[in-house]
Amino acid sequence: MNPAWSYLLTAVGVLGLYLAGRQQRLGWAVGLGAQGLWLAYALATRQYGFLVSAICYGAVYAKNFRRWRPAPPLQRNESP
Repeated sequence: MNPAWSYLLTAVGVLGLYLAGRQQRLGWAVGLGAQGLWLAYALATRQYGFLVSAICYGAVYAKNFRRWRPAPPLQRNESP
């Protein structure tokens, strides 16, 4: 297996978390897409334990993607 897989999986996963941390819904979609890469990796390397983790992580990413709402804007407390 080409070692580039490790870098690709890491880069995509970190990008998804970075975007989600910046309150961008796209982050959850990127993380969900990364699970497709993990599925491919698990099958290509015959490391089937990664299938379970990809399914579990995928479920969490999908749930967060569906439920994500932007944070309400902060309101200033104006004194009279």
